[in-house]
Amino acid sequence: MKPVLLLNVVGLTAKALSRMPRLSRLATQGWSSELATVLPAVTCTVQSTMLTGLAPAQHGIVGNGWYFRELGDISFWRQHNRLVSGEKIWETARRQDPTYRAGNICWWYAMGMSTDLTVTPRPIYHADGRKSPDAYVRPAELHDELVAHYGDFPLFQYWGPTASIASSQWIVNSTRHIMRTQAPELLMAYLPHLDYDLQRFGPDSPQAAHAAAELDSALAPLLDDAEAQNYTVITVAEYGIEEAHTPVDINRVLRREGLLEVYVQGGREQLDPWTSRAFAVADHQVAHVYVSDPAHLKRVAAILRGIDGVDEVLDREAQARHGLDHERSGELIVIAEPGAWFTYYFWLDDQRAPEYARGVDIHRKPGYDPAELFFDPADRLAKAKAGMNLAKKKTGLRYAMSTVPLDPTCVRGTHGRLPESPDGRPLIIGSDHRVPPLVEALLSSGRQVPAAAVKGLVLQTQGFEV
Repeated sequence: MKPVLLLNVVGLTAKALSRMPRLSRLATQGWSSELATVLPAVTCTVQSTMLTGLAPAQHGIVGNGWYFRELGDISFWRQHNRLVSGEKIWETARRQDPTYRAGNICWWYAMGMSTDLTVTPRPIYHADGRKSPDAYVRPAELHDELVAHYGDFPLFQYWGPTASIASSQWIVNSTRHIMRTQAPELLMAYLPHLDYDLQRFGPDSPQAAHAAAELDSALAPLLDDAEAQNYTVITVAEYGIEEAHTPVDINRVLRREGLLEVYVQGGREQLDPWTSRAFAVADHQVAHVYVSDPAHLKRVAAILRGIDGVDEVLDREAQARHGLDHERSGELIVIAEPGAWFTYYFWLDDQRAPEYARGVDIHRKPGYDPAELFFDPADRLAKAKAGMNLAKKKTGLRYAMSTVPLDPTCVRGTHGRLPESPDGRPLIIGSDHRVPPLVEALLSSGRQVPAAAVKGLVLQTQGFEV
């Protein structure tokens, strides 16, 4: 059986590929196609579709986060694999070959994943409130092995205003190490680097071009190793990133209409999902809107359709057409117009914003916040404050990293809606010169490769029945 290296190069489009000579060579030697992503085109949803071959309505991952009705809480970036319904690639392979081994380096929902080898970011949460970089690694002895070779996982370069190539480089190094020492039949690696500067500066910026070249350089040794060890490389992307120019404060509209409620603690407002008649869980260009009473649905839908920057409002019937009609989905789902995206903001006065709003706090915020990629440009001392806080951290003191802007207009790239332009369409690339039958049938009819076909493609490449 020929082993497969499944690379997830986030944000890979034809434009990005044109700036990546080593990955372009792989595409020239093998095959490539546009990939038909799913709605919402966000990390957790698309990854789950690729690994299970199922639509979101079947695997249940309706976004990067959602409102957990049974808990009365909005939660983003959960990690437990039991949230994902459906049989994954390696689980299907093991039914045909019980000796099949799989490794996951940073694909999402890794906690409790049935892979033989697992590496995923997992900070140390100290008793005094501090947070230190680290990773969850299985088997346990692999943790110290990777740290000894490559240092601690660079958490603060994985997300936030200091996000950089360092995190993807660590992932590449760890993937190469595991390929050399373990050689699993399926080795998956998630490389987030293009996400950063394409959201910060836009996909047409000089910074975006530099990021693509930088990632290509980091990838080259891994691709060389894969070739030397006879791995088939399949490179996928979850989505492309388009220019962003219009932030849409959907929750503020719902609040002004008397539908969203807040409560107050320490002079700061908090979203109150328990008593709100309607609120939105914003996730890039898609928002799940939860409506507590069906009698209010018609009114809420009319309000949403009247918001500048809103393209579509999907009820349950319309959600079903997109394979998104799961019990976790909002009663309504809102899709932004091209170039627009949804903020999670619900306060009307920045002085009343919750404490987490100015920090990198992906688990407490009731929505996705791309402004976390920036130091507040309105605060000339933001970087200096961050440096002082890191000094406090090293001495064991508690600190609050309040450096994130509350003005979302700094964000220049977004994703989530189904792309209309080729510039925003993600790619899939295979290293084998012979196109697998599943892909050949699609390409010969002029169709894109669906994200749900990735599972079958991997299995077919390795000779399993699909």
